[in-house]
Amino acid sequence: MDAIFNVIDIIVAIIGPLSDFLWEFPTNFEWYANIPVLGEFSFSTILLVGSGIYFTFRLKGIQVTLFQRGLRVMTKSYKTKYGISPLAAFLLSSGIRVGPGNILGVTGAIATGGPGALFWMWVSAFFGMATAYTESTLAQIFKERRGTEYVGGLPYYAKTLCHDRVWVGILAAGAYILYSVCGIPVDSFNTVTGIAAVGRLVTGVNFPVQSEFYYYASAFVVALVAFMAFGGVKRVTKACEFMVPIMACVYFATVIALVLYNADSVSYFFHAVFAGAFTPDAMFGGAFGVMLVQGVKRGLMSNEAGQGTITMAAGASDAKHPCEQGLIGAIGVFFDTHIICTLTGFIIIMAHRWTENFAAFQSEETYSKFLNSVSALTPGFMESIILLLISVCFALFAYTSVIGMVAFSEVSAKRISDHKWFIQLVRLMCVVVSAFGIMSSIAGYDLSRMWAFEDLGNITIVYVNILMLYLGFKYVIKATNHYKKKEKDTFSSMDVIGIDTPCWKNKE
Repeated sequence: MDAIFNVIDIIVAIIGPLSDFLWEFPTNFEWYANIPVLGEFSFSTILLVGSGIYFTFRLKGIQVTLFQRGLRVMTKSYKTKYGISPLAAFLLSSGIRVGPGNILGVTGAIATGGPGALFWMWVSAFFGMATAYTESTLAQIFKERRGTEYVGGLPYYAKTLCHDRVWVGILAAGAYILYSVCGIPVDSFNTVTGIAAVGRLVTGVNFPVQSEFYYYASAFVVALVAFMAFGGVKRVTKACEFMVPIMACVYFATVIALVLYNADSVSYFFHAVFAGAFTPDAMFGGAFGVMLVQGVKRGLMSNEAGQGTITMAAGASDAKHPCEQGLIGAIGVFFDTHIICTLTGFIIIMAHRWTENFAAFQSEETYSKFLNSVSALTPGFMESIILLLISVCFALFAYTSVIGMVAFSEVSAKRISDHKWFIQLVRLMCVVVSAFGIMSSIAGYDLSRMWAFEDLGNITIVYVNILMLYLGFKYVIKATNHYKKKEKDTFSSMDVIGIDTPCWKNKE
């Protein structure tokens, strides 16, 4: 095991600086970093937010004007002959989108930039809804049918938009598989961490990482990942249909109960968020740029708008019109940031523990910041129950992220090859990296060092996907105009966007 860690350390020493350079460019140059406010923003962040603003104006604020129609589509009963329903696609994408980042990311953003960071998370997510609409619509337009399933997403529309160049689709598929391979270990261990927290609250025993409990919990998680991986996309979809509503409702109900119990602090929450958005708290450094960047970066990394990492769910849907799934993609960003992330924000801000002992608050590990904030808002006799519910949600958030990445890796792999042995190999790889990540952390290896790989996969996907969105945006505009004016008309790709696509040539 030590030999493997040594090899990883060598690779991280190369990958880490490269990943940091790509994400931070050109803030890593002094001449740019010295520019007020703008110098805080990397090109990748400007590209993501700027694209969201551009798509919002070109689509005439579609995330607002057609929001209610999107809700109707999502809740409408569907009989699907192929693929999955739009609602199932929403739940599948939420499985990976709603993850530990909704707790750890928000907590970290507020702890670094202050309460105002949450406001800028809302703003970036609002424009990100238009980006998510664009990529989800493209995923639908260029999806393909394989047997009884639809497959689509970045690897598929990238290939088509680049004049059917197979190598482009393979490159995009490989980028997503790399992203998954590097993300699965972290979220697998987060799942074990959540289970351990539940065990601690139930038994009163604080289990050490190297203990039988962790070994059994790890084996259980790996077995569950394997069960889902070798069951294919449909099994993962059914699991997400079951788990996502439960974990979202439990988390929502638990936090709302805490908000109501601490109703006298609600006014403080809104004042802290809106005042902090424009007059940063000096306690957090008082820098507007730091607070703004934290909100934008954490928001984008939570809802994944523009990364192309959840487009495979949109492509799997049997929507009646491509724009229907586009609207559901936009609602997914709203659900992730404006609802789930805001709930976490309520906890951290209403507890305002930094006003009591800022140094102690900053020194805590991120998840401890969150749990201690929950405890500060909870009546003593309910503390164990509330923490138990929160820990269950955290474990589910992490687990659905893992199986979502497994499912989307399979969809991406089918862009490379449909051979059964190849798909099985990708599934096995996901299970192996899940086990490796868990055992590495238990053995004492700092799992956060794996984030360098994940960051590199993220930035690769961002640059590939955003370019594809601009290449395909003209088709999104045409499809949107058709959807607005002729909602009940059949969408024919040749008639509406001027080209034939695999699943919309003669859509009935």
